[in-house]
Amino acid sequence: MDKDSSSPQLVSDELNQIFLSDRPWSIEQHGIETIGAEERHGSTFELFWIWFAASIGILAVVYGALLTAIGLDLWQAIFAGMVGCAGSFVVVGILGIAGKQGGAPMLTLSRRPFGKRGNLGPTLVSWINLLGWEVIVTVTATYALLGLLNVVFGIHATTSWTVVSLLVMLALSLAVGILGHATIVQIQKIATWLFGGLTLVILPFLITKTHWSALSGAHPAPWGTVVAGIGIIAAGTGISWSNVSADYTRYLPKDESDKAIVWWTVLGSTLPTLILIIVGILLSSAIKGLSAASDPISSIQAVLPSWMAIPYLFAAIGGLLIETDLALYSSGLNLLVLGVKVKRYKTVAVDGAVIIAGGIAIMVVSNSFMAPFITFLELLAVALATWAAIFVVDMIRGSYDSSTPDNVGPIGKYLYYKGFNLPGLGSWLIGITIGLLFTASPWFSGPLAKGIFATSNLGYFIGAVVAAVVYVAYIRICAGYVQSKS
Repeated sequence: MDKDSSSPQLVSDELNQIFLSDRPWSIEQHGIETIGAEERHGSTFELFWIWFAASIGILAVVYGALLTAIGLDLWQAIFAGMVGCAGSFVVVGILGIAGKQGGAPMLTLSRRPFGKRGNLGPTLVSWINLLGWEVIVTVTATYALLGLLNVVFGIHATTSWTVVSLLVMLALSLAVGILGHATIVQIQKIATWLFGGLTLVILPFLITKTHWSALSGAHPAPWGTVVAGIGIIAAGTGISWSNVSADYTRYLPKDESDKAIVWWTVLGSTLPTLILIIVGILLSSAIKGLSAASDPISSIQAVLPSWMAIPYLFAAIGGLLIETDLALYSSGLNLLVLGVKVKRYKTVAVDGAVIIAGGIAIMVVSNSFMAPFITFLELLAVALATWAAIFVVDMIRGSYDSSTPDNVGPIGKYLYYKGFNLPGLGSWLIGITIGLLFTASPWFSGPLAKGIFATSNLGYFIGAVVAAVVYVAYIRICAGYVQSKS
């Protein structure tokens, strides 16, 4: 007699076979190809763990200090932090819907509005953005490890120990990046409880260092400065993650709720980020120059009791490492979209080399940390925000359920020419140009970045609006052309 095909054991075996390509603690087998319906699994609640864990890094404390450094009082800074983070992560959530619909990574789906070849530009910018974040976050984690070595073993931060610590941080990040999606989901859940819990234990001690008289005596800043603060937070939070959103929703079943994708993304990211931003605002009253510190980890450590240093540094290292994991994974997918002919898990070697070079340049050669950091955020935010605006407009045009990212046909809904969707690519370049004209940063200022634009950081927002409007106009013109040919 045949074994009952509906027996629990057979069902379990079938499910294991289905999910073989995306199992925790094993190397993910998929690259940038579309995930079929039979391999979809998980739920939207996973996004809460992913984005919560990605947002408990200590850099959010520096964001809070930045808000007070530009002149915001306590309530203005909290408002700017909340609006900047939540508002920008709404965009991340919306873009995640396309991942569920199309079952492919973010920059693979981006081939639809830009064309397969035209998409190389946005993908290259996305990859550089992720590389920059990997370097910055790994460097900050290395500072934390050096602090831990000093506290526990009395080892001082010599050049040799700096390089060794950098390599250790890189190795820990690469280990998770190699494994892939399912492992990252598991790691993020564990990290949320572990490092999130440690952070909550440490926060009361940090808050006790607040000089409340200094905060209460601060005068409200002009509205333009508040807008500038919102711009800084948005660029450093949601906008910088917009290019990876679909990477973490492509395995979700198609019947999962679109609203839930946005909700869990926004809640998971905003809750920890806002708490840490508030801590940064409070600490800025006690730690002078926190926003410009070359080693913010040590600056914060200095105000803690000595017995609290070890859990603080451990939490800082863990929170930063899990940010790097997300960036490494998505960066590898970007390299595949760019045409690199290797398995996804092997792409981490490329990023690893860049992280080592960039980390040594910042920690050993350069004496400045925050100036290039702010410039990096503001300039790349222009290119990412304009790309995201075009992508969202394209989502409004139609669902990604039936999208064919490799489509290069000359006639149809998209006007591809030799692999370029000229309306999408042209709108992106125009948006970037206009955005940079209004962008002011420590190392670069556009010719129109004067008056309110010199302090508001509205360049990427203006560029995004222009890109969206131009793309809509292009669409109407091209629609008329297609009708005339049909």
